[in-house]
Amino acid sequence: MIELDTLYQQSQGAAAFVSTTYTRELLQRIDWKHRLIAIRGPRGVGKTTLLLQHLKLNYSNSPKALYVTLDDFFFTENRLIDVAKEFYAKGGKVIYLDEVHKYPQINWAQEIKNIYDLLPKLKVAFTGSSILKILNEQADLSRRALIYDLQGLSLREYIDLTENKNLPVFSFEEIINHHHELASQIVHDYDLHPLQFFQTYLQEGYYPFFLENRDIYLYRVREVLKLIIEVDLNYLPDYTITDHVKINRLLYAIASSAPFKPNISKLSERIALNRNRLTEYIYLLERARLLNLMHSRRKGVSSLQKPEKIYLENTNIAYALAPTQVNHGSLRETFFLNQLSAPQPGRPFPLVITYPEKGDFLVDNFENSYLFEVGGKNKDLRQVGSEENAFIAADGIEIGFGRKIPLWLFGFLY
Repeated sequence: MIELDTLYQQSQGAAAFVSTTYTRELLQRIDWKHRLIAIRGPRGVGKTTLLLQHLKLNYSNSPKALYVTLDDFFFTENRLIDVAKEFYAKGGKVIYLDEVHKYPQINWAQEIKNIYDLLPKLKVAFTGSSILKILNEQADLSRRALIYDLQGLSLREYIDLTENKNLPVFSFEEIINHHHELASQIVHDYDLHPLQFFQTYLQEGYYPFFLENRDIYLYRVREVLKLIIEVDLNYLPDYTITDHVKINRLLYAIASSAPFKPNISKLSERIALNRNRLTEYIYLLERARLLNLMHSRRKGVSSLQKPEKIYLENTNIAYALAPTQVNHGSLRETFFLNQLSAPQPGRPFPLVITYPEKGDFLVDNFENSYLFEVGGKNKDLRQVGSEENAFIAADGIEIGFGRKIPLWLFGFLY
């Protein structure tokens, strides 16, 4: 017999300690009426908090909702499907499953499919590492689940949290066409100077655990990286401690370059990995949300093809891995790519960002293409000026003019 009372106590205890003072925008955007919801995202960005906030705000101490984490020792001897059946039989309406990729029993996706098929009035919301192949699982959850991706905090969210603001979100098109008015609104109407927060955000603002203890923030980031490399990637065949070391070397090489233009042959020799394995690891680290890869629009994307440029997924990783070798030019570009790559409210398809022949980034919104050069406040349009729809994303300016847009404003996309 499943001990539901114990699971209820653990569930209510976890919800009791979560704060609902601030919630992420995704919490409101998710269609919670849907029977099966998947929330993907890298470690540390707040997936667990999001689940518990929804439970607390909508079910409080009700026995109709249950939160369980699938890395609990309980599941070494108990199956999820049995818990769900008993919970459902006792009037359960929604079950929140955390860390599904750590489920120690048979295939987690198959169990969730069985719950979906056998318990038609039970809603399931689950979280998992961004490296999970949810769309390709054998149980074919993609036809059943609504899948959402949770990014780390945007600059806007970071300022909201630290200053207790309620700042607006702007679309990419609004920023392109009305950046002067939008920046003026933030500076004057909200009495805010974003540059005051920009550098701190780059160093320690992407993961919400800065709220707990800033003194150990970068240590926490390094722990996240370690867990991804040593645990989340462990499902790979023939993956050993030696691979851990080689991936650490790869990340350090990227973090200490500004930015990283890969020479796969030389990198292969430096890290002692054959070319195909190295390229495979680069793409795996992108799916694990540790890297962002840039490809030429002309060449397309292939898992065996080297990217044109490799960036860390966010700027905090650079400070965690190589704090004495941080390059501000690389940080600016990493920030720009990170913020534009995030899922954005109201946008059905993500922006497509590719590596141009000149300039830093080519951004396609499926209507037009926009060429960007990213730099400091003195950067001008000489490198891209003859191009139609060419812009500067400039650091160090509060309000832009013409085709020169404040870099910080791209931190208000979500």
